[in-house]
Amino acid sequence: MTQERYPGLLDRVKAIMTDAVVMILFMVLITNIFALFKSVPDNARIIAFVFIFFLYDPLFTSIFGGTIGHMIIGIRVKRESNEMKNILFPKAILRFIVKATLGFISLLTVTASGNIKRKAIHDYLVGSVIVYA
Repeated sequence: MTQERYPGLLDRVKAIMTDAVVMILFMVLITNIFALFKSVPDNARIIAFVFIFFLYDPLFTSIFGGTIGHMIIGIRVKRESNEMKNILFPKAILRFIVKATLGFISLLTVTASGNIKRKAIHDYLVGSVIVYA
């Protein structure tokens, strides 16, 4: 397998920025939907924003193989052991937590020499790899 099969830092950052826009659009949409009702319980607002901030990435990654940003850029998150399969939801949650905690520090390993599969720290932790779709 050659390094060209695995996206570099730029494609990954493009996907992150695209997801930021998608999340803002989701927030605007949810806010506008809630504005249509006279009274929206606080629990409903909390659930909506928890989904947007904490479940969007793990759910999309485990179900579809990537977030909307990944799909637009043409990359997918797969199991390193079987690049035809998506990672499982618990691993997607752990991957997201580490990625969110470390931020761009995690992505620095993508460009490290000897990292043929261009994996970030969060990919090493859960056994995932990013591939072109």
